[in-house]
Amino acid sequence: MKSPCEEIVWDVLPSIRAAIAEELIKRGISQKEVSKMLGITPPAVSQYVSKKRGYNIEFREDIRGAIGKLADDLIEKKADDLAKRICEICRMLQDDENACISSRCKE
Repeated sequence: MKSPCEEIVWDVLPSIRAAIAEELIKRGISQKEVSKMLGITPPAVSQYVSKKRGYNIEFREDIRGAIGKLADDLIEKKADDLAKRICEICRMLQDDENACISSRCKE
């Protein structure tokens, strides 16, 4: 059984990064530039975009909105603290009782 912190590292953060990468790509940002913006490798962005990694959580609309706002702020260079913003999105997801994070999924 994974601890809550392990679930965040292995499931939640990749899903959030994948969603941010997807939003940036939709807005016309190259994968190389996305990798720089997010501080991750270009191969990681490629795996997120091709849905090979980070697509095991469905986000509710307000969380999708926060991810879209973060993508816009990254493009406009208004995202001062990326880690803090990702943590805020992660907290929103943790507060969502209906979110399927592996230990809470109902079988």
